[in-house]
Amino acid sequence: MNFVIKLSRHGYNYQYIRKLSTTRRVVVTGLGTVSPLGITLKESWQRLINCESAISKLSDDYKGLPCQVAAQIKKDKLPLEQYLTKSDIKLMSPATQLSILATEEALQAAKLNTKDLNNDQLERIGVCVGMGMFDLSEVYGAWQQLQRGYNRVSPFFVPRLLPNMACGHISMKYGLRGPNHSVSTACATGAHAIGDAMRFIRNGDADVMIAGSGESCIDPLSIAGFCRLRALSTSFNETPERASRPFDKKRDGFVMGEGSAILILEELEYARKRNAPILAEILGYGLSGDAYHITSPSEDGTGATLAMQRAIKDAGIKPEEVTYVNAHATSTPTGDRIEARAIQTVFGEHSSNIRVSSTKGAHGHLLGSSGNLEAAFLIQGCYENKLPPSINVDNLDESVQVRIVSKPEIWCEDGGKRRIALKNSFGFGGTNASLCISSYS
Repeated sequence: MNFVIKLSRHGYNYQYIRKLSTTRRVVVTGLGTVSPLGITLKESWQRLINCESAISKLSDDYKGLPCQVAAQIKKDKLPLEQYLTKSDIKLMSPATQLSILATEEALQAAKLNTKDLNNDQLERIGVCVGMGMFDLSEVYGAWQQLQRGYNRVSPFFVPRLLPNMACGHISMKYGLRGPNHSVSTACATGAHAIGDAMRFIRNGDADVMIAGSGESCIDPLSIAGFCRLRALSTSFNETPERASRPFDKKRDGFVMGEGSAILILEELEYARKRNAPILAEILGYGLSGDAYHITSPSEDGTGATLAMQRAIKDAGIKPEEVTYVNAHATSTPTGDRIEARAIQTVFGEHSSNIRVSSTKGAHGHLLGSSGNLEAAFLIQGCYENKLPPSINVDNLDESVQVRIVSKPEIWCEDGGKRRIALKNSFGFGGTNASLCISSYS
């Protein structure tokens, strides 16, 4: 519906036309993941539900560092040659390569073959894929090459580092000419990418968005840097599978992980017309800033509280309709406690009905790819009516006054009831994101 406003100013008539339309609903039709738990969503999800850990001991290259554990992908199992040429691999950083693999799986799951689409359709499909932190080993390696001579520096050095290159390569590979937008907001990157992509569709800028993030920066320099921040776990070097333990009393820091997760978001009617599988619906998106500290959240959890409240408001629901929160909780003593307190602030008396889990106990903290990977697990759980667990919660911290899911649970006994959840992600610099996601009905 259109309406016209006519204004008179200094003797001239100005005509403004504004288009009004009903809110476009955004659904998820495909998921693809490459994670420490597995190189496909199916493998990763099954290991997660089985309460398995993908965290292992680091190699001798990390000898002498306080942290000796990480959640690494089994690189020898990656089917890179199936989707990428040798030239592609030279051009792409490891994070971009992982994003391409996850995109392939997500497109196949969504039954979306871009080769079957015409130019008009391709102009309505966009990419919103980010990166939280580039691989420091690439920089160090290039510096070493420069010491041997200018010509030894790869011409692909800079393009491999740029955080937006996953977006670029995905759009080029599939011929997508819709919005091309990259997010880099530390550990909130993946969630921000999904939320921004949702808004592109909701605002009419695209009908389909490929959304997510890729991260691959486990190297000695990165581990050393986070150790100097006292952010990593150091007490479980001999039992790595126990190192990541969100909400547990003995948690002492996060475990670095790597990987990628990609979601295919579509406008509901577009998805219906092509008979796409619909896994869930993105209802709302909330953002906030802590305005407090470069690495630590404020003690009262204001930033997390505002992000969750804004996501709920954007979704147009009541707080009492939310029954699960997939927490950012990274296994740090301060962060987990403050997030739990923020959940209590948002939901009040309803907090006792909210179940909470952080899957990082199984796959570690993927930095910029944490929010999108965990959103994928939330969506899969929403679709299957299962709540993913927090593992290694042997002794719940008494300051954590929320219901922790420590083993897989049925989400809702009434399978036909709408399931609504929040997915939280917070990053250094005090940047926060919360997504409101529901089962499709």
